Amino acid sequence: MFVNTELYRTFYLVAKEGSISRAAEQLFITQPAVSRAIQQLEERCGCVLFFRTPKGVKLTKEGELLYPYIEQAFNFISLGEKTISDVKGLQKGEITFGAGDTICKHFLPPHLKNFKRAHPGIRIHVTNQNSPSIIQMIKKGELDIGFIHLPVVNDQYSLDQMAVYEVMKIQDCFVVGEKFRELAEIPRSIKEILQYPLILLEKASSSRIYFEKYLAQHNLSIKPEFELSDFELLIQFALIDFGVACVIKNFISKELRDSSLFEITPLEPIPPRYIGVVHHKSIPLPAAAKEFLSFIVQNKNP
Repeated sequence: MFVNTELYRTFYLVAKEGSISRAAEQLFITQPAVSRAIQQLEERCGCVLFFRTPKGVKLTKEGELLYPYIEQAFNFISLGEKTISDVKGLQKGEITFGAGDTICKHFLPPHLKNFKRAHPGIRIHVTNQNSPSIIQMIKKGELDIGFIHLPVVNDQYSLDQMAVYEVMKIQDCFVVGEKFRELAEIPRSIKEILQYPLILLEKASSSRIYFEKYLAQHNLSIKPEFELSDFELLIQFALIDFGVACVIKNFISKELRDSSLFEITPLEPIPPRYIGVVHHKSIPLPAAAKEFLSFIVQNKNP
């Protein structure tokens, strides 16, 4: 059933003001136009909605029954308009993004803290996934933005449909604990480093794939003693002298500073890579997500 909202808007203002003339002023129409609109609504409802008094107009019993519903409807409309305004003004809104374990722990916390301080009304939803899963979720429209490791080394996952921003340069490195600290005294060839027990992330991780491609460039392959699912486990296993761990140097500054871990310098340097933030080019970002993306890019780490 078609609902002529203008008729109900006229009814609402006449009832609220108790005056046809004041309602006409707010609607920017003439008094006869207001009277015609009320007449049309009364014909539609099949009853009289107002009666005249010396001071203006008042609702009939039928009008009083209708008024609360119309008042609620226009209150909801006003609330909806205010909500849209708040979202555009970043007073409210939601962001949904994905990031892996290492990025969640070591890169995002200070950025999230500062963004939340600037925009306390925006809700943030984080999905903890690896880079390939994040790319797929963005393509399906399940995430606004994603934080991934660049370059994307899994050939199954293309970034052709993505806008990509590099936000932090990261450097992979080899580290050992006290037992193997002599390895860190002078630069070593990769072949020599690989002779020691290796502690690596599991095969599915983007970091592991990147490392294996680096080795392939030097015609080397590996069979690590430890294949772990978490970056923190790499650090712990190196600390208790299980072997040589390949980790991200940016995120072990404390361990290197207090000499609980020691960095081995390879004669064949591992090329640096990046943490990147991506979103789908064809899917418009909500205002809150757009602001968060801008915030991250402007405050990116060198």
